[in-house]
Amino acid sequence: MTVTGPCNALDVVDVVALGESMVTFLPTRPGRLADVPSFERAIGGAESNVACALAAAGHRARWVSRVGTDGFGDHLVEAIAGYGVDVSAVRRDPVRPTGVYFRTAGDRATDAHEVAYYRAGSAASGMSVEDVDLSAARSGRVLHLSGITAALSEGCLGLMRELTGAGAGAGRPMVSFDVNYRAGLWGDGDGPGVLLELARGADVVFVGEDEAEDAWGIAGGPEAVRAALPEPGVLVVKQGGVGATAFVSAAGGVRPSRPAQAAGSRAAGAAPVPQRGGTPSARASDTHPRPAEASSTFVPALTVDVVATVGAGDAFAAGFLSATLRALPIRDRLRHAHLWAAATLTAPGDLAAPPSHDTADRLAALDDAGWEKLRLGPGWTQAAQRADEEVRTP
Repeated sequence: MTVTGPCNALDVVDVVALGESMVTFLPTRPGRLADVPSFERAIGGAESNVACALAAAGHRARWVSRVGTDGFGDHLVEAIAGYGVDVSAVRRDPVRPTGVYFRTAGDRATDAHEVAYYRAGSAASGMSVEDVDLSAARSGRVLHLSGITAALSEGCLGLMRELTGAGAGAGRPMVSFDVNYRAGLWGDGDGPGVLLELARGADVVFVGEDEAEDAWGIAGGPEAVRAALPEPGVLVVKQGGVGATAFVSAAGGVRPSRPAQAAGSRAAGAAPVPQRGGTPSARASDTHPRPAEASSTFVPALTVDVVATVGAGDAFAAGFLSATLRALPIRDRLRHAHLWAAATLTAPGDLAAPPSHDTADRLAALDDAGWEKLRLGPGWTQAAQRADEEVRTP
């Protein structure tokens, strides 16, 4: 699938990322939040992480969001702009504050951590169709979204439906959607159903095999996920330390037409969520005929000396989108995604400098045996770049 941008948009960039970013407070030493005496300030946000990584790699990226008129809002805008991201479409809210959160030094991917969010009523939760510049949101060749935004408020959900809906017209950019299921954000809401609906409206979807089971009760591997989610032109199922599988439809991102909204359904074209323990493939295909599959590609994960897992999923999506923007083959898109994720996995923070295009291209071109022999540890991106520069120097 190639990427085509809006034909009538001005100041078109490579990628627009829309979503909330928050000021993050990281502990200066291990321990319970109740015991940690001081914290260091950083930034965190799934969508802005993608924008920052892409900008650091030389792509033109724009972040669309809302922040407060407080100092934390100033810090977010300045920090994200510091990565080279265009922040001109970020709006300031004079009433709502910028969201913040605190976390312990434990691994967020396990139970050995605490996270305290202060985002209820945040400026970003006030985003809606009326309060966001839709022309700016659609001003990229790619629009990257995540399921986190939909959970913030009814206004945010309405905005997500507008941006992923079929009514955006021929000028709609390619929509990239990271499911990012966070059960705690949804409370008693129908998070799984909403996320399935939004994913069905996207062109490229990223979902973990584990979160597909947690959200939708889908077990049975990537094929089962694809059977329940046949609409996206590209579906990437992340399989943790095993690897990732990408499904590409023959339509190359053209979504099949959707049936009219039935009485009492969640939204136009939203089919029922597969039930846990059921047969999702049969139920999904009844309502959404599966397009012809052009390819299914699996790429194993790399061997990585992990420092921290936070932000690796965002880096994976950014690497895949970078390679997509460069029209690389699907196998190389997955390999670039793994390499970008490895850069973040071997660094302590949410954001890490991605490998250069030269370095990533060289490693992505390895044969299967060479790929499987790679072992990456802290500092590997800098060492690889120095090696590439030495080769180029006469």
